[in-house]
Parts: sequence; C-alpha cells; structure tokens
Amino acid sequence: MIRAGQWAVVLGVSSGSGESIARSVAEAPGLHVFGMHRGHYPEQAEALIADLAAADRRAELLLGDAGTPAGAIAGADRLLELAGPRSVGLFVHSLANASVGRLTSTDGTHLPPAKIAKTMDSMASSFVYWAQALVERDLLAPGARLLGLTNVLDESTLFECSVIGAAKAALEHYVKHLAMELGPRGYRVNLLKFATTITPALRQVFTPEAMARVEAVHARMIPAGRMLTTPEVGRVVGMLCRDEAEWFNGANIDFSGGMAHHLLEMVMYPQDDDGGDWVP
Repeated sequence: MIRAGQWAVVLGVSSGSGESIARSVAEAPGLHVFGMHRGHYPEQAEALIADLAAADRRAELLLGDAGTPAGAIAGADRLLELAGPRSVGLFVHSLANASVGRLTSTDGTHLPPAKIAKTMDSMASSFVYWAQALVERDLLAPGARLLGLTNVLDESTLFECSVIGAAKAALEHYVKHLAMELGPRGYRVNLLKFATTITPALRQVFTPEAMARVEAVHARMIPAGRMLTTPEVGRVVGMLCRDEAEWFNGANIDFSGGMAHHLLEMVMYPQDDDGGDWVP
C-alpha cells in the first residue's frame, strides 16, 4: 500500500503532466518526490522544489537523461543513497523526447536510425530500464505502483508520428509483461491513456497557428468540448495511488474523455470554411 512519507519517482517531472503529477501525489497521499529532467525548464523545476518544501515534502530533481540505460542506473543509485531500500511507493514514466518524420524518403529526409532508437528508448524501453534498476536495488516498497503514460497515438497512423505510435504500442506490451512478472511480488503495473493535453512538449512540435487549430479540432472531437488539463492528469494519478485502485494490474486505463468516439462523425460531417457543420 502507498503511504505518506514514501517516495514517488516521476520521470519528466519538470514540466507538463509530470510536474502536475508530482504536485498531486505530494499533496495526497503525501509522497516525497524524486525525478530526473534534462534542464529545459529550470525555473519550473526550482519552483516545484520550493513549493514541495513549503508543504513539508522532500524533493530532489536530478539533472540527466532518464530515457537511457545509464540514466536509469544513475537515478536509481542516487535514490538508494537518498532514501534507502523499499522507499518507493510510486513510479511514473512521463517522458516526452521523441522525433517525428517519415519512415522513408528518396532524398534522405526520413528519420535516421539514431532518432528512431532515441524515441523508442525514451518513450518505451526506459520504462523497463527503470523497473530493472528499482527491482535490483530493492527500492520498491510493498504494494508499489508502476505507471506508464500513453495516448491515442498507439492506435493511430497520424502523419509523421509512426515512431511515437510504435513506442507507445511497445510501452503497452512492456506494461503487460511487467504486470505478470511483478504482480506475484505485490507490485502493480499499469498504463494510463489520456487525451491530448497542452504541454511545453506539444508547443515545441506545433506553431502557434497550428496549436490554435489543434485546440479547435479537439474541442469538437472530445464530448466535453475542451482539451484535458495537466492538473486533471495529476489528480487521476493521485486517485490511482489509493487502496481502492489496488486491483488494477496490467490495465490500459482509458482517461481520454471519449476522445476517439467522434472521429467517424468528423470524417462524415466535416466543418465548412465558416466553421459550421456540413450536412449532406
């Protein structure tokens, strides 16, 4: 069972969903936070440390690339030194370090092997690297939860997002296998699939004009009429820390708000140039 005073390991902690998750689980169930980040949002990272300290929670954010085998080893070693064995009640994989592009081209503009490998490592295989490092060092507390974050790209063929989709699909399979391996030890391994949220990583991919279009499309696509917020992601992870969520294991938990349900309707009844619905 996850209890106050244990540690949450949150990868991708300095911004976006990872930051919101860290703030949520620090509040309830009252976890200290250990994370790794690549230094892209130093002011947000410092603010997170200060806010958690003000709430009487410890926080350590290690600078490094959590999406590599070496990063997982360095992080786990530091965590063992900092907190000791059986101290981690929650591990959350919230890394966004991907490349987009075509798989093939005639002019050499397709994704090179290094970028494909980086995306697969960061968004999928690093979940395994961290699980291995945590288990080998006996860092997981009894009843610990391991959670990967995903989205609808694992089922889509969105233009130039093939490697991201492949990584998300691989992550789902890793979660299922780890759930079988670690379940008998009392640990729980799950995947949380949520709708598109506006994060710093998303803003790096799209121009402001494209982002406005993304928001408009999602407002029509999602039944609630808006995009998901990162605090909402944080709150649902906090909910999954509760004892009532103990029976989830190997699950792909849908928190997309019905994001995909309107896709066929949008294809059949697209909007016209004035934003109104076209009716045949």
